[in-house]
Amino acid sequence: MSKVENSVEIGSGTITLETGWIAKQAGGSVMIKAGGTAVLVTATGAKSAREGIDFLPLTVDYQEKMSAAGKIPGGFFKREGKLRDSETLTSRLIDRSIRPLFAEGWVCATQIIATVFSADAENPADTLSMLGASAALTISDVPFNGPIAGIRVARIDGNFV
Repeated sequence: MSKVENSVEIGSGTITLETGWIAKQAGGSVMIKAGGTAVLVTATGAKSAREGIDFLPLTVDYQEKMSAAGKIPGGFFKREGKLRDSETLTSRLIDRSIRPLFAEGWVCATQIIATVFSADAENPADTLSMLGASAALTISDVPFNGPIAGIRVARIDGNFV
């Protein structure tokens, strides 16, 4: 599969989705970019279910490495530790949004990993990860009845932004 790129303008910015050139062993992989923020999202599903399972074993991991923002851990802690609360909440937000959209009876282990490669202060990586997860699942072989999208809304001086 060769590189496929698609862009859409939203507001004053552009969101670009690329696939076919990175993480080729995953069922579906998408690099999603907006401004200086880039997130790789991969989706993979097992070929068969484990015996005796009657639920969807879905794992969603959203990871922000400090190097994505240009910081390198130093001092006593040389490595990054456990997930921060915001990363855990973003993982749950993606999970709760996509879980009801899997095909009825799908009980094969499914894993979605969103890794932030670069981040800027303008474009939030969490909303891009949600869109990337939807795109990665859509192009994978996992039966997904999507897509979904996410936005961030704020109220400033009585106006929604």
